[in-house]
Amino acid sequence: MRYYTIQVKTRSELKFMRFYRVLYHNKPLNLYFPRKEIPQRRLGVMTNKVRAVLPGYIFIELPEENSIAEYYWELRRTPGFFRFLVSNRDIQPLAGKELEMVLYLLKAVGPVAGISKASFDENSRIVVLEGPLKGFEGRIIKVDKRKGRARVQLDLYNESHWIDLAFQTIARSS
Repeated sequence: MRYYTIQVKTRSELKFMRFYRVLYHNKPLNLYFPRKEIPQRRLGVMTNKVRAVLPGYIFIELPEENSIAEYYWELRRTPGFFRFLVSNRDIQPLAGKELEMVLYLLKAVGPVAGISKASFDENSRIVVLEGPLKGFEGRIIKVDKRKGRARVQLDLYNESHWIDLAFQTIARSS
């Protein structure tokens, strides 16, 4: 399988996917839009909200035998489409570490990344016990204990993106 990335109108990702499926139901395509569950405090009340992991980006899964050129005009004509990555003239599939990260977000985590369980060691470093942050410890650049969020750096097509993922602190048993 090969994976490509397209940029669409931010906060209209699900709408874009619905439009594509309705307009081109005869050319099915696997479209993925990873989301995360994140706690949010509003007026002193904590609620869990579902937000985009990478706002404005949708990932396309294609079998090796298919070419992105077969879907080029259908995707471009779908309302809300902005561009292919790297560009409309230089469409490149994800590869290497970028592909590993995206596959982890799409397959291992699922459609909505839940809240990770973590603890802190004696040096106040975060130790992820389970959840979507597991394996990202080396990419965590900031931890906000009060909000229960960890900022992770993702690199996509030579651009760095910061995403916040939620964690819940668990006391370590000695």
